[in-house]
Amino acid sequence: MDDFLHIARERGYIHQVTDEAALAARMKQGVLPAYIGFDCTADSLHVGSLMQIMILRLLQRTGHKPVVLMGGGTSKVGDPSFRDEARPLLTDAQIEVNKAGIRKVFDAFLSFGTGPTDAIMVDNADWLDKLLYIPFLREVGRHFSVNRMLSMESVKQRLEREQSFSFLEFNYMLLQGYDFLELFRRHGVALQLGGSDQWGNIVMGADLVRRMEAKEAFGVTTPLLTTASGAKMGKTAAGAVWLNAEKLSPYDYWQFWRNAEDADVGRFLALFTELPMDEVRRLGALAGSEVNEAKKVLATEATALLHGRAAAGQAAETARRAFEEGQAAETLPTISATLPAPLIDLAVQAGFAGSKGEARRLVRQNGLRLNDEPVSDETRSVTGDDLRDGAAKLSAGRKRHVLIRPAG
Repeated sequence: MDDFLHIARERGYIHQVTDEAALAARMKQGVLPAYIGFDCTADSLHVGSLMQIMILRLLQRTGHKPVVLMGGGTSKVGDPSFRDEARPLLTDAQIEVNKAGIRKVFDAFLSFGTGPTDAIMVDNADWLDKLLYIPFLREVGRHFSVNRMLSMESVKQRLEREQSFSFLEFNYMLLQGYDFLELFRRHGVALQLGGSDQWGNIVMGADLVRRMEAKEAFGVTTPLLTTASGAKMGKTAAGAVWLNAEKLSPYDYWQFWRNAEDADVGRFLALFTELPMDEVRRLGALAGSEVNEAKKVLATEATALLHGRAAAGQAAETARRAFEEGQAAETLPTISATLPAPLIDLAVQAGFAGSKGEARRLVRQNGLRLNDEPVSDETRSVTGDDLRDGAAKLSAGRKRHVLIRPAG
């Protein structure tokens, strides 16, 4: 029961804790329900949310109860934390679609059920949609200091830049704090987990529980995750690294981890796999060409957690065939096109470039290959003559590949 904080700190999940000694003592007493909230702003989570999912998984593995809070209510407001402008307002129908997509991710990482440590999923729309505004202000709003809210870094940045900060967004802090209170009352939740950008909101929520229920409540944040080169985790030149298979194939997910920067391998093995830390340290210390073996382990272990061991093994084998044997492996991501088709258009369709102009630059920089042969002609089309066993392989650089198959 008391392993959670020790393991979480060793693996790099912990950034801040409200009262670590008191939290450790509480966790020794028995099962502690803890939650993280996920707003429904897209129909899948991406890798940027993976650390939060992994810490919930660790919580369950160490004998505690994860509570996944879906932000069906708060998604109607939008979290203003560290954003330059307000999020676009979503309709109820959009939120429901997004919520259904996000739900799929958690089944891979958590065990849901009715047991004491089984995960549960709840939606804050269940209580936020029913709030009466005046009673809410009288009962909850009086516990929030506007002075304190204005001093929060996420708010100060918006105000200092003289960017619009609506009263709707300002209410988000009250709603998130109220979520903590409702989850405490309904499910005994006494710990909120979240990213470091949520620290102010988490502290105010824990404070609200203490003020209104006279009970202890705690907060833990995870560090802001960036790559060694400073890029934000979860984004690539080709777009977001989604966790739902229908938005990003297991093969492409495997490739994302395989392409990690050398300096990130040890840290990512600790955060995104469940390998023993001795093995993590051994792999993280590899250098030179040996680091590629560590990257393959990272890719396979991370993919196995999300998509299953079979899919991870297939992705690894596909990569081996495609890159080590130079074959156009049948399980590479596939796009279909009516042939003949301009190669520039196909590069955009494959996600190798964001525009035709960018695709042309790739050709000029010798960055595109067709069937492993460099493409030098920007006007080149892919025709039926280019097919090998019914498909042509289009590549960008050494590590991104798709198969082109004729439509119909």
